[in-house]
Amino acid sequence: MTKEQELYIEIGKKFESSEQSQMFGKPCFKIRGKAFISFFQNAMVFKLSGTVHTEALHLNGSQLFDPSGKNRPMKEWIQIPFQHKDSWYKFAKEALTYVSAK
Repeated sequence: MTKEQELYIEIGKKFESSEQSQMFGKPCFKIRGKAFISFFQNAMVFKLSGTVHTEALHLNGSQLFDPSGKNRPMKEWIQIPFQHKDSWYKFAKEALTYVSAK
């Protein structure tokens, strides 16, 4: 397991009631059956909206999550590279809040 994967799992397990699962064949954490974070290409992926979504997307190297690789990105999901690992927990908390409110 890579250090990136280890950090992703460590963050996901910090949230009470979160459970490890799969989304599009990729590892994810869900809350009440809804995915809020995932892991793809050594980056963490977050379901976000509003100003937090904009903030995440403006980080250097961040991009909309395109798990198929066919230029069909998921508009609410932002893939943030490991270089921003210090922000991963913050965005995971925001993603959990967003998904829980839906």
